[in-house]
Amino acid sequence: MNSDEEPSGTPSETRLPGLGLKLDEQLEGIAQQLRELARAKGRLQGLLSAVLAIGGDLDLPAVLHRIVTTAMDLAGARYGALGVLAPSGDHLEQFITAGLTEEERAALAGIDFPHGRGVLGHLIHHPEPLRVEDIPSHPASVGFPPGHPPMRTLLGVAITVRGEIYGDLYLSERGDGRPFDEDDEAIVRALAGAAGIAIENARLFGYMRDSAEQFQRLLLPTLPDLTPFSGAAVYRTAAEPASVGGDWYDAVVLPDRACAAVIGDVVGHDLHAAAAMAQARNMLRALLYDRQTPPSSVLTQLDHTVHAITDLPVTTACLVRIEPTGDGWTLHWSTAGHLPPLILTPDGSARYLHAEPGIPLGVDPDIHRPDHTHELPPGAIVLLFSDGLVEHPDHPIDDRLNALADLAAAHATQPLDALVHALADHHPSDGHDDIAILAIRTPGEE
Repeated sequence: MNSDEEPSGTPSETRLPGLGLKLDEQLEGIAQQLRELARAKGRLQGLLSAVLAIGGDLDLPAVLHRIVTTAMDLAGARYGALGVLAPSGDHLEQFITAGLTEEERAALAGIDFPHGRGVLGHLIHHPEPLRVEDIPSHPASVGFPPGHPPMRTLLGVAITVRGEIYGDLYLSERGDGRPFDEDDEAIVRALAGAAGIAIENARLFGYMRDSAEQFQRLLLPTLPDLTPFSGAAVYRTAAEPASVGGDWYDAVVLPDRACAAVIGDVVGHDLHAAAAMAQARNMLRALLYDRQTPPSSVLTQLDHTVHAITDLPVTTACLVRIEPTGDGWTLHWSTAGHLPPLILTPDGSARYLHAEPGIPLGVDPDIHRPDHTHELPPGAIVLLFSDGLVEHPDHPIDDRLNALADLAAAHATQPLDALVHALADHHPSDGHDDIAILAIRTPGEE
């Protein structure tokens, strides 16, 4: 063998380009796999973030809308909707949409929302994932109503809550114009599974919140006939799950023609606070009937009584007694660590009766409690309220009290029931505590 000859089995230079091409293909394949892995990882991260997002709210309407918008983001869809099934399960009773422009919404004004006919109805009766590349060509299609934006593609997935179909999630029109694919279906199905849990949590929260508020209202009295006075009260529960609070109020006309009214707040938001509130209110009413004494004496006796027979948490209260004097009325009041009364007069003024406060109930029943008096004209309103009406972590309490005074003055000419509801609806607080409001108007003016 010539030394210049190539050894047997050694690749020739003419074969090297082929090997290079093959290596390039392998590298491109690896790169493609890496891109797919990165895309899958990105989608997985997006799904995890989406699950956290829809589970971060407990208000059911907000949860439903967030499910729609989150699904749109994951699949890159322009339009999205969630149809909630009626109890019968054969049609939609609610339809939440997202993605429509203002112009598109205006074009659909006056047109009822879909109730589950056509392609949407197909998913109701066949709750398997549905991908449609051309909606008008689908056998179940019945067309769109006038003004509806054109839609060609559809991805539909059922949402199940506690093993039963709750509704259907619909997406239409991918941003890149392509039909929805298997990856879109898989990630939206995964989202729908998490959505069922989020919906159930929101429904449970709503049930607990409503039950807590109903329980609280049962503990609070219906104001009796206060003639010749007039009165109104309102209670709003805190925006917390199963939050049973300790806010309470009461008003009664006493045998000596005076009107007694009280508002209080037991520290805590649980059943213990609610039970303590009910005990304190009942004992106070008995003391009011039994003793025609200044409010400070009644509060002191209440403090001694609850200290002796029950474990009452720290409680703030403001007790007033409105007595006839000559042509007007005299307000006697004493506070137990509570906010002062707000007086609204027929001339349009609003004034807080700032005075020396006593200590809260449940601290030391032997400490002296001060009494105060203030003359009231006919038609004056005595407004008592709990701190949930004015407390806001971002504002000083004096600022919120001033805001309440302005709000009350603006509504003072309304009937008392309208007044207290206006204050509860437009309260200057952050809404994270119970709100109780009690208003008493002296006789003499409507």
